[in-house]
Amino acid sequence: MIARLPLVVPLLALAAFLVLLVLTLAGWAPLDRFDAAASDTFRGYGDASPGVVGVLRVATDVAATVPFLAAGLAGTVALAVRGRRRLAGFCATVTVLVPVLWGLMHRLVHHPRPEDGFVVITSNGFPSGHTSNAAAAALVAVLLLWHRLGTRARAFTVGLAVAFAVFVGLTRMALLAHWPTDVLGGWLLALAVVPLAARAAERPGRSAIADPGHPERAAR
Repeated sequence: MIARLPLVVPLLALAAFLVLLVLTLAGWAPLDRFDAAASDTFRGYGDASPGVVGVLRVATDVAATVPFLAAGLAGTVALAVRGRRRLAGFCATVTVLVPVLWGLMHRLVHHPRPEDGFVVITSNGFPSGHTSNAAAAALVAVLLLWHRLGTRARAFTVGLAVAFAVFVGLTRMALLAHWPTDVLGGWLLALAVVPLAARAAERPGRSAIADPGHPERAAR
């Protein structure tokens, strides 16, 4: 089974993402000033803490494209082997769709990254790919595990998922690989895509995805 977020959550996330995209394309001055001020703060901290920057350069790559694709493939195969075809399809869809979407926007949306960052990347930066990957992976894990966990375990899992997504986003800003706007766009992209992908994989009339061979299928 897979938990579902209320439909209003991904729809609001999508609407917020589109608004942010329009403001980014328009070069809205207040947003640009916020990005610049936040990045100047991170630059000052990074200049004063080169050791931390070195650690973050390594840590941030836990959400790079290759690890994300590898984890998604492993999850898809594991679910398929257990006969959970719809859940495997959901996992595969997110694994493919999220990088494709942010990759296309990097090509189509002109939004250069901060200059002279602590990592050198020449492509456009909206939305942050690392952040999109991290948030999507965290949300997939929560939705797949939700019905298997008790109350305390759910709270712990959600907290861990949020911490992971926030941590990766902060590393991208701290390394000056992205503006805060890019990171926010990455979070919103994942929050829109993952719940909608879960609903797309859902059988009509079901409140949650169920697959052949699931122990609760016969009771439904």
